[in-house]
Amino acid sequence: MGKADVPVVRRSLYSWIFSANVKLQVVLLAVIVVTVFTRVLPLEMQKRIVNEAIRFREIDALFLYCGLYLAAVVLASGLKYLVNTLQTIIGQRALAEMRKQLYHHLLTLPLPFFRRTQPGMVVAALVNELAAAGDFVGMAVAVPVINVLTLLAFGAYLFTLNPWLALLSLSVYPVVLVLVPWLQRRVNEANKKRVDATRVISNKIGEAVTGIHEIHANGSYRLENRKYDGLVDRLLHIRIVWNLYKDGVKVMNNFFTNLSPFFIFILGGYLTIKGRLDLGALVAFLSAQEKLYDPFKELIDFYQSYQDSMVRYQRTMEYFDDMPEHALEPRDREPYELEGSVRVEKLSYEVEGGIRLLDSVDLALKPGEHLAVVGFSGSGKSTLAQCVGQLYKYTGGRVLIGDEEVAELTKKDMASTVGFVSQSPFIFDGTIRENLLYSYVSRLEKGEPLAEESLPSLDDMIQVLQQTGIFVDVLRFGLNTVLDEESYGDLVERVVRVRQNFQRDFGEELAEYVEFFEEDRYLEYSTVSENLTFGSPRDPEFRMDRLPDNVLFRRFLEEAGLVRPLLELGGQLARQTVDILGNLPPEGVFFEQSPIGPEELESYKVLVEGMKKTGREAGDLVDEDRKRLLELALRFTPARHKMAALPPALKELVLQARSRFREKISKESPHAFSFYERSRYLSSQTILNNILFGKPTTDKHQAQERINQSIIHLLIEEDLLEAIVEIGMEYQVGSKGDKLSGGQRQKLAIARVFLKEPNVLIMDEATSALDNKSQGRIQNLLSRQWKGRSTLISIVHRLDTIKDYDKVAVMKAGRIVEMGSYEELLSKKGILYELIHGKQ
Repeated sequence: MGKADVPVVRRSLYSWIFSANVKLQVVLLAVIVVTVFTRVLPLEMQKRIVNEAIRFREIDALFLYCGLYLAAVVLASGLKYLVNTLQTIIGQRALAEMRKQLYHHLLTLPLPFFRRTQPGMVVAALVNELAAAGDFVGMAVAVPVINVLTLLAFGAYLFTLNPWLALLSLSVYPVVLVLVPWLQRRVNEANKKRVDATRVISNKIGEAVTGIHEIHANGSYRLENRKYDGLVDRLLHIRIVWNLYKDGVKVMNNFFTNLSPFFIFILGGYLTIKGRLDLGALVAFLSAQEKLYDPFKELIDFYQSYQDSMVRYQRTMEYFDDMPEHALEPRDREPYELEGSVRVEKLSYEVEGGIRLLDSVDLALKPGEHLAVVGFSGSGKSTLAQCVGQLYKYTGGRVLIGDEEVAELTKKDMASTVGFVSQSPFIFDGTIRENLLYSYVSRLEKGEPLAEESLPSLDDMIQVLQQTGIFVDVLRFGLNTVLDEESYGDLVERVVRVRQNFQRDFGEELAEYVEFFEEDRYLEYSTVSENLTFGSPRDPEFRMDRLPDNVLFRRFLEEAGLVRPLLELGGQLARQTVDILGNLPPEGVFFEQSPIGPEELESYKVLVEGMKKTGREAGDLVDEDRKRLLELALRFTPARHKMAALPPALKELVLQARSRFREKISKESPHAFSFYERSRYLSSQTILNNILFGKPTTDKHQAQERINQSIIHLLIEEDLLEAIVEIGMEYQVGSKGDKLSGGQRQKLAIARVFLKEPNVLIMDEATSALDNKSQGRIQNLLSRQWKGRSTLISIVHRLDTIKDYDKVAVMKAGRIVEMGSYEELLSKKGILYELIHGKQ
């Protein structure tokens, strides 16, 4: 087996040192040799400065030796920086390669590995534990070589000055070399415990985050806190012991290296006083002795780093030392695309403890046949689907797709033939489009991104979106997108045309459902601030919730004479809300017609009571209270907040101030707002809001449906529907698809496997999160379009959907206890009959 074939988890730490870094390491060694010379040269210059330049008072020699000293110091510093740079590049390259290869290996591990492994542990291993190994690889050549050569060079130089003094000064280092490994063994033991304890904590954190809904549902905060605190306390003790041993190594090293100058002072001083050692040599000796400490200290630190890295690296690789159950790709052939026949013979699946989840299962399906698998919970239905789909490696019997044994097929073979949809499908962080193409691209991918022409057409993608019922959702995502005018110039113009056609064709019909923006009308379904600005903010400082603090806006209100009327409106709203809702529980249903939310009620109570006690009017309050009343008035929407009426005089003032506000903002802050103009696109608003050019007056489903159908009709007429859907497919679904509902995630997962068009389709309760109508849609689609086209194995939880299947298999305790057509099994009045009538 060549080095390239050695699994990453079985590579030694040393194997990374020259892996893809041979040239850099050679350059590094050459730089190190020059660096060592520049470290020794200043010592000789010190001796000559004292013994020759100063002693004989030679100014030229002084300048020469000082210049050489300075040049050596500068060159040494530059070379040291170069050495560090090369170390960093080598180490980070190795770390990146470790992470890549371990991640690639991780993805191939069998599913049982992930059942016993928490995500937090995997993250900690890949991100944190390997970092020390990467740092070690970077210094593995440079640090020992440069420091050993420096020690040898300094030692040799000391012997040329005085052999006995050199021997005495170096005598402490063998003692250190004996004691340090003894202490380091204890450091390693503590470090192993630290790595294991850290891994346990990572697992716990991952478990808590994954199961946070259960923690909230059960209010088990104290229980989880107690578990976590105990783990942290254990790690605290381990880390204290670990650091004490590490510090012990450093203290012992410092003690012995600081003891060495003592011998030099005693013996060297004596020899100099007796005239047996010149002063320059003693100065050079003391300087060299001092410099000896640095490379020795670096070697000790390197030794500790090596031990720490080795422990972390070995622990990490040991944990992931598991092998794929199946080959990933075929060698010397293209992946099979097998016909859809499926034969299962004497299939069994046994887990640890000798528990059989499947026991002698037999079934046979011709290409294009559809099989529904039903049974009690825990009967082995999903296990059967996963064994056929090669997600689990069965332990007995065999499964044939076409004429090929599933256990012998590669993952690429399976991806080319089989499509799988699970009960809880995973949606990846990214766009709708990326998730939709995921199965298709994975089947064809060969190491390079697929060319655009190799991908399904937009029409094909839209078709599967429509078939699975997620098309309307994707269209809505597109309509709720804020477009960049520069990137979508032509589309923007066409949207404005759709807006004009919408009001022309449906304005009268939908007038009771939409309040259109008209410049000379007060908008009852918009806030006071929206009526005043008659536009949408582009600058965050002019957002509606920030307007009360905006200096320019406050100045305009003063100029327009609107401050006092708005404060009076805010005071009236506060008093009436407190009077009506003050003693009711803070539940949202009571506050639907109030501009004050339940979480704000108490603070407004205090404000109103203060106004009553002092007899102050709204205009006489302190700035903070005035701001709160002003904010309340600006968010007031007459048609929704029916507890108070907007005074006609204030309504007229707002209408009069509208055009003045536009003039002022256009001059003083021209990019702050997109003002409502029938012929202009609102760059800060969504496509939908641009088409409506108004606000819905109701949230009733019937009204929304009529508006949506009208817009879709116009989009089709303008040939814009596909463009908007394409924009909707760029919607970011969030981590694990958390911006989608459970039903949307299942529809998207079904759509992506339909787009792949596999010869064998396995659906493991794939519609469990869908409503009855959506389930019926998918089932009708399977019956009409996929029967005879793809072989289907469907794990079914709703028994009223199995009538159209060619065969029904009923499972119990890991066995198929009866199988046949729906009518045959019902006529036998066996277990399926009992299941159906038991359900009823």
